[in-house]
Formats: sequence, C-alpha cells, structure tokens
Amino acid sequence: MKNIHYYFPLIHLVLCFLSASLAISTTNITTDQSALLALRAQISADSNEILAKNWSSNCSVCDWIGVTCNSRPRRVIALDISNMGLSGLIPPQIGNLTSLVLLNMSKNNFYGELPSEFAQLRGLQVLDLFKNNFSGDIPPWIGLFHELQYLDLSTNGFTGIIPPFFSNLSNLGLFAVEYNSLHGNIPQEIFNISSLVTISFVGNSLSGGLPDYMCNNLPRLNWLTLSLNKLNGSIPSSINQCSQLQVLSLSDNQFTGLIPKEIGNLKALVKLNLGRNSLEGKILILKTFNSHQLLKCCSN
Repeated sequence: MKNIHYYFPLIHLVLCFLSASLAISTTNITTDQSALLALRAQISADSNEILAKNWSSNCSVCDWIGVTCNSRPRRVIALDISNMGLSGLIPPQIGNLTSLVLLNMSKNNFYGELPSEFAQLRGLQVLDLFKNNFSGDIPPWIGLFHELQYLDLSTNGFTGIIPPFFSNLSNLGLFAVEYNSLHGNIPQEIFNISSLVTISFVGNSLSGGLPDYMCNNLPRLNWLTLSLNKLNGSIPSSINQCSQLQVLSLSDNQFTGLIPKEIGNLKALVKLNLGRNSLEGKILILKTFNSHQLLKCCSN
C-alpha cells in the first residue's frame, strides 16, 4: 500500500479547486475593494505613500493607482503595484480578486509565504513576484492557473523543489525562478510545454541531468539559462531541436563529456555560455556569431 503522504499534493489541489469555485460565485467589486484594503492594512512600509494616500474608500477602487477594472461586470482585472517601495505580508483576502488577469508585485519587499487563497486566482495570465522576499515552497496550486502565460518568481527566498505542476500550464511562455534556494531535479514535465519561450533557473542548487529529449517539444524556446546550479551529466545532442535558441547558458554546473557538435547548428544563437564545467571539444560554427563573445563563453 502506498504511503498516504503520496496523495497529499492531490488532496490539496482538490481542496483549493473547491474553495476557488465557491469564491467565484460570491465575489463582486465590493469584495475586490475589501481585498485591496486588507492588503493596504498589511503594508508595513510605503516609502512613497502611494497606497496610504490614494487607496481610499472615498473613491472608486477602479480609480486607485495600480488598479485596472473592466466594465461589465465591474471587477478588478489587473493589479500592478510593482516598484513602489512597499513592504509587508500578503493577506488571504487577496484570493477574493477572482477576476484578476494580471498580478504584478515585483521589485518591492513583500515577504512571508504565499497564502493558499492565491489558488482562487484561476484566471491569472501574468504572475510577477520578481525581486521580493517571499519564502517557503513554490506552491503546487500554481498548477490550477491554466491560463498562465508569464510566471516570474525570481530573486526571492523560495526553498524546496520545483513542484511538477506543469501538465496543465499549456499556455506558459515564461518561467523564471532565478536566484532562490531551490534544489532537486528539474521536473521533466517542463520540457513538454511547447509554448515556452523562456526558461531561466539561474542561481539555485538544482541537480540531476537534462533529458535526452529536452528540446523535442520546445519549438519556440529562445532563452535557456541554467547557470550556477549543480546540474550534471552530458549536454543532450538534441539541443539543436531548440532551433530558435538565442541564449544558451549552462555555465557553473557539473556537466561532463563532449560539447555536442549540434550546438553549431543553432542558427539563431547569439550568446553561449558553457564555462566552468568539465566539458571537452570544440564547436563547429555554421553561421557568423559574435566570435569574441562565443569563445570567451565557451572557455573553462
């Protein structure tokens, strides 16, 4: 019999789904305003006093700085409070903004774990939390965001593994988790998201190898940066199947073996960084690269 802990992630997702379904039927523009006022109440630092002065119940929530509403039904569909010098926790009421399509909190000092009520934001297309101080695991309920196109969790304090929630994220174009404290293998499901344009996992402690088929289902990928991790094994020769690659950075890992000659077939490539591994061989270049940059990046 399988250990019951095996089923915990699935149970958690089901509960989040049910919670989100109930919330959608009861929320409105008044609920949205209350959710944002709850967020304002959790702000411990507002260096420019934008929220303190502008977010007031005396005027329509749709007129608040950083807030965008649609017309029918009247709901908050975008919240962009990036680079406002804000600090504080994220309250659970944020999950009541169930019509959100865009949530950008980047370049602030928000901290703590993401509340589970975030799972109710199932219409999100953009989730940008870049450069804050969020901590804890990357929550598996992100897998509920079927419409998600842009996910940036970089430069935070996330720990644990990258959860394998990607089978439902068929619209994802950007996935970045640079400079966190993540470990474990890269989930194989990532390499089956054909919509991906950017994968950026620089500056973690990810380990394990890259699958031989890694580029077979990534026809749009143009940015792959995995530097400053603990990845090992060989670089797959199928790398040339990522034919749109412009940036390939695998430096500062533990890769071994020969540099695949197929890298020379990447005609769109403009930046290559393989340094500080244990690789051997040369690349036959089949197009005109920026040669001084290429040679510098390939050297150990």
